[in-house]
Amino acid sequence: MALPFTALGLSDAVLAGIRAAGFVECTPIQEAALPVALKGKDVAGQSQTGTGKTAAFLIAGFTRLLRPGESARAGLGPRAEGVGLPRMLIIAPTRELVVQIQADAKLLGQQTGLRILSVYGGIDYAEQREALRAGCDLLIGTPGRLIDYLKQHVWSARRVEVLVIDEADRMFDMGFIADLRFILRRLPPPERRQSFLFSATLSFRVLELTWEFMNNPTQITITPQQKTVEQVVQLLYHVGREEKFSLLLGLLRREGGSRILIFTNTREEARRLEDRLGRNGWEARALTGDVDQRRRLRILNDFKAGRLPVLVATDVASRGLHIEGVSHVINWDLPQDPEDYVHRIGRTARMGATGKAISLVDEATALLLEPIEKFVNQKISVEWAQDDLFLPEIKPTAEERRRYAEERRRRLHARGGPSRPHRGRPAGRR
Repeated sequence: MALPFTALGLSDAVLAGIRAAGFVECTPIQEAALPVALKGKDVAGQSQTGTGKTAAFLIAGFTRLLRPGESARAGLGPRAEGVGLPRMLIIAPTRELVVQIQADAKLLGQQTGLRILSVYGGIDYAEQREALRAGCDLLIGTPGRLIDYLKQHVWSARRVEVLVIDEADRMFDMGFIADLRFILRRLPPPERRQSFLFSATLSFRVLELTWEFMNNPTQITITPQQKTVEQVVQLLYHVGREEKFSLLLGLLRREGGSRILIFTNTREEARRLEDRLGRNGWEARALTGDVDQRRRLRILNDFKAGRLPVLVATDVASRGLHIEGVSHVINWDLPQDPEDYVHRIGRTARMGATGKAISLVDEATALLLEPIEKFVNQKISVEWAQDDLFLPEIKPTAEERRRYAEERRRRLHARGGPSRPHRGRPAGRR
């Protein structure tokens, strides 16, 4: 039987947030991490997305900030001479993850009186700067934006009591490790704060971070029952590139679903699918790394609310995308990294729900199938499409083709060259 939250000795304010979120019992990572964290010890946890790790470090962090003798400072937006002095700092690799953590923090912390602020790229720079300068209790941000404001003396890390590094492995994959170390070296020493690190893997390079910047952390590993989610029905179709879109139309009609997430390997292909789906009666939007933040948030909100039935995404959205009720994940392209396959299909069947993952395997990606099946340690079921599953595509007019070609040339010129598929993990800031 799972551990109920009421057995953890949490404050009324924290329990109120837990009830508001609809939580009753701990997930495995929460049951393992919270008793340790609530004793004031550091935790390095290995856990996949969708397991409840965000709530674990928020509950532990809020509890520390609200402990006797500290609660009087809550909600005052600590500051000194125009410099923000956050008491809890959460560092995450992507904007999407920062936004999701902030939403969870506001829900769980609604009765705590703590002021919560997030900073990330794509949102008004001056507005975020002034909000941060005014002070906050909990600061959530991406490494790049945090460093920008740190160097401008908009905020200081010297009063941080609780540190969280989320998706630490992704920090390495995206080239953020130097930025992360820059920030961590400006915090109080490990023995004067409590630190949490969560990662999909506790590799040697991730453990090096714990040895350098944490105080003898307790390592917690939640081993998934499988590398893929048990509740996900996985199947694939072998299809020629020229027939692929017709099959996609047939699958969308047959499968239905209120939230369908389609993954492509390139931004260019995501935009092309958005256009083709729209022309054929499916409202869809592309979520790629170059979409400005306001549009990104609008797209995600529409998808979460059910107003947008189809979201086409690149792997920039594969991590940190936290949306309940995704019924189907469709791999338009097989990913080049087998781990990305797991992260993609993990967007459905979250928190015990069921879902379906369908992969369309053409001649360009067929060689990627074997490494994926080896990684997940299973053969993915093959289905053969009958003729009636292929629907005719409404083709673009000559004018639409001309306009699309012109837009593509303009984008390529702005980037300085043609886009190429990313091999393995994306590198650098995207």
